[in-house]
Amino acid sequence: MSNIFQTVEMEAFRAGITPRTKESREWFRKKVQNMRGINRRQLMKEDPIEMRPKSAVGSMYCFFYDAKHRDTLPYWDAFPLIVAVGPANKGFYGLNLHYLPIPLRAKMLDSLMDITNNKKYDETTKFEVSYNTLQRIAKLKYYKPCFKHYLTSQVEGKLAYIPPPEWEIATFLPIAQWQGNRGQVYKDSRSMI
Repeated sequence: MSNIFQTVEMEAFRAGITPRTKESREWFRKKVQNMRGINRRQLMKEDPIEMRPKSAVGSMYCFFYDAKHRDTLPYWDAFPLIVAVGPANKGFYGLNLHYLPIPLRAKMLDSLMDITNNKKYDETTKFEVSYNTLQRIAKLKYYKPCFKHYLTSQVEGKLAYIPPPEWEIATFLPIAQWQGNRGQVYKDSRSMI
């Protein structure tokens, strides 16, 4: 399999897409939503993804997760894509963007891009996100169904760090791995918003 990030970035370049604009997010959304059969383990090994032992607030990660209460949950994502919000008891809080249907995910990403600490989109760039920020900023209203507590003991392996230039592509890749009643996820998310 060719590198998904490089392939999509090259197609965007050829199409004359300016990165990190609302137009580029719309282009990426349309481009990657029809991709199928993405090997998640292979994706985590692709350049420029880096494996890290723990999360840093404001960064984006994907990882394999085995929910502790999986037998009682109506559904859960075994391959979350999160923006780390902060530490939590025995783990961390994260915004799992997979809990939003694609149009709302695009709106949430637009809002998050407005609250980065800089516009370099390099290793220094982070989302300036905290639970208080999520509650205070009206544009971030889509956070409610995404806000999750992840237990470190349930994370399988390391976290795959998604560098800022790849946020748009990663956000729209069809990599959620729903367990349980997946048909209910977006219905419940919309009702929470």
